[in-house]
Amino acid sequence: MEIQHPEQLPLMLFAGPDGTIYEHPELRMVGFWGMEPAPLEPRDLVPMPEFSKLFYLPGCSPVGLDLETGQLVVFPEVEIDGRAVPCSAVAVFLEPGFVRTYLPGATYEAKKEILPTWAYGAVGSWDDQYWAAAFQIEYNSRWDPRNYDDRELVQAMDHYPISGPLVEHLARCAVDHHCFAAKNLFLGRWEAPLPVSRTCNAACLGCLSLQPDRLCQPSHNVIGFRPSVEEVVGLALNHLQRAESAIVSFGQGCEGEPLMEWRLIKEAVSAIRAETSEGTINLNTNGSMPFQVCEIARRGLDSIRISLNSARAPLYHAYYRPKNYQFQDVVESIRISKELGLYTMVNYLVFPGITDREAELEALIKLVEETGLNFIHFKNLNIDPELYLRAMPEDDSPMLGIRRVVEILQQEFPGLTLGYFNQPVRRPGPD
Repeated sequence: MEIQHPEQLPLMLFAGPDGTIYEHPELRMVGFWGMEPAPLEPRDLVPMPEFSKLFYLPGCSPVGLDLETGQLVVFPEVEIDGRAVPCSAVAVFLEPGFVRTYLPGATYEAKKEILPTWAYGAVGSWDDQYWAAAFQIEYNSRWDPRNYDDRELVQAMDHYPISGPLVEHLARCAVDHHCFAAKNLFLGRWEAPLPVSRTCNAACLGCLSLQPDRLCQPSHNVIGFRPSVEEVVGLALNHLQRAESAIVSFGQGCEGEPLMEWRLIKEAVSAIRAETSEGTINLNTNGSMPFQVCEIARRGLDSIRISLNSARAPLYHAYYRPKNYQFQDVVESIRISKELGLYTMVNYLVFPGITDREAELEALIKLVEETGLNFIHFKNLNIDPELYLRAMPEDDSPMLGIRRVVEILQQEFPGLTLGYFNQPVRRPGPD
């Protein structure tokens, strides 16, 4: 590993057995692409964003760079009160809008549990400040955590004009799980959720909301009932007709795949658009059912965001583990959505060592050329790094780095927007 100015790299962080985070006095921070150490340089680092979080990784020994020897050092133990105790690697979970570019320097041989579903990134410390391997791809004030004061939320919930099972479910999302979209519903602004589906036709590795194999604790619970069309329409109209920059989105973290309830969505979108042309109706989906996407789009849908971990079928199937559909169905949904005039987005789940290989970039460029999509979200994939890397097919194509991937896409497709957040849009012409 060759580094131009290694003495300028931050110091390595590690955690003691109780989770207390320490700064190593000599070893420097290291970043990884997949399981391979990467040529981390000072220019790759940013001050850790304000609303990021630090985690320690139990069973994962930290890896640092020894400046005297130029070698990587695994640091499995630390001496506390005269005895050697195991220590753990430290990672950063970045605030929204930032893309991680390196995984934390860590080994996984002694890890016994599956890590919770967060996006773990490389982090170090220098001059009383934490530094993260990342870059900001988009800032959107509507998703700034400072705008989500729960003292305002409680008052807004007390005066919310609609009641019912779906409202009660979203109240739990807002209060218990601190879902910003659910909070927006009650605060009467921006993007709000319309979860409708209890089931899914994929078995994503490390799913955020459903862990049937008990790999780890899910971060929230899937909605447990099928809402009525009337309640969905009532919530949507209330939001679209009064909220600033209003978006209502089917397909949330607290539900399965919304296309499993495509008839309900189709009927709801038709009823909403019969009453108002205001705001944006959006669908977040895995895009597994092109015909159903077409049916919903023709009823007045404005935008669609289709999730991918890769533009290559083998890697897609290894992560999504689809049931009764194929990767090509997803590509067809992207193509159809654009042809029907939807603002067409791909929710691209980014992972250093997978996303930033040359073969992956070539496949992504081909996808953009074939479909003409409008927007790519660069979203950090929340998953245990070892779990994901074990599942991925081997790929020995050259590494580019995620920042370089973004630069090439911007050069190749000047009209393509790269960002992080859903946008309020209206499709051109009549519905």
